[in-house]
Amino acid sequence: MPVTSHSALQPASVPALACSSAIKLSTIGARAWLVEAPGGFDLPAQRRIWSLARLLHADEAIEALIPGVTNLLVLFRHIPADEIAVRMQLHAAWDQAQAISPQGKLIEIPVHYGGEHATDLEAVCRHTGLSPREVVRLHHQSEYTVFALGSAPGFGYLHGLDPLLATPRKKVPSLSMLKGTVTIGGAQAGVSALTGPNGWNAIGFAELAVFDPLVASPALMAPGDRIRFLPQRIEL
Repeated sequence: MPVTSHSALQPASVPALACSSAIKLSTIGARAWLVEAPGGFDLPAQRRIWSLARLLHADEAIEALIPGVTNLLVLFRHIPADEIAVRMQLHAAWDQAQAISPQGKLIEIPVHYGGEHATDLEAVCRHTGLSPREVVRLHHQSEYTVFALGSAPGFGYLHGLDPLLATPRKKVPSLSMLKGTVTIGGAQAGVSALTGPNGWNAIGFAELAVFDPLVASPALMAPGDRIRFLPQRIEL
């Protein structure tokens, strides 16, 4: 897909901006803008965010682009002189962005479901009305897409959780959840990257490091990668 130059992303007309409700824009400090895609937590929105990042990459006025979960943080090198022009530029770029599908790698993660580390499996069952075995089956039968990395080094926000498993994050977080814990947080799945406080629901454990600062590619996952969880052991 060709990269659009800065000149191609110049603002459209003011009426066009006024009629656009496609994205939500907000400032974070003087140089950063957060672009939030419309709609919910879904793959088409995330693919369009990736496309937007690719389009804006050629703009020399932009210092960094940080994709999040259905959002994109745009950091300018200098404080923009014209806020309206920036808004119009970002709206115009969004209108040009077409959903893309990165050719990510497939990562298979063996999981010990249940057992001593699945401290929230019972709570997930209570919330969903499912049995522990049904929770495990629905969790490992799905294929997940890494939307973004964040929260902790190497932590991937995973889309693809069966809606029947969606469980709100805990009001009181666990104080020392082990890295490698397989979790559910709302409509997302994850694997904890560090040992420490965590508000997601633990349902299993994986003997792997999702982040290793001593290797060439420290993060195991990257946006666009596909994740499959393989039941290595089930202890219910």
